[in-house]
Amino acid sequence: MAVLNQAPDSQFAFVVVAGKRARQLMSGAAPLLANPHSHKATRVAMEELSAGQLEYSTPDLDGAEKDGKRRKE
Repeated sequence: MAVLNQAPDSQFAFVVVAGKRARQLMSGAAPLLANPHSHKATRVAMEELSAGQLEYSTPDLDGAEKDGKRRKE
């Protein structure tokens, strides 16, 4: 697993990470930014991710999974 601080290159990964952080914020977690531009949880999560404030991990993929073949035949 690789732990990253920068925003993901993939839009899908960006949305997944920001969505998980938004759920944490809605559950009562404090924002990591001192003065966020918005009070909405999704916008604050996106700002935090773009600013490099969040750490997230990505799974290490071997050769078969990189090709999109996840099922064993």
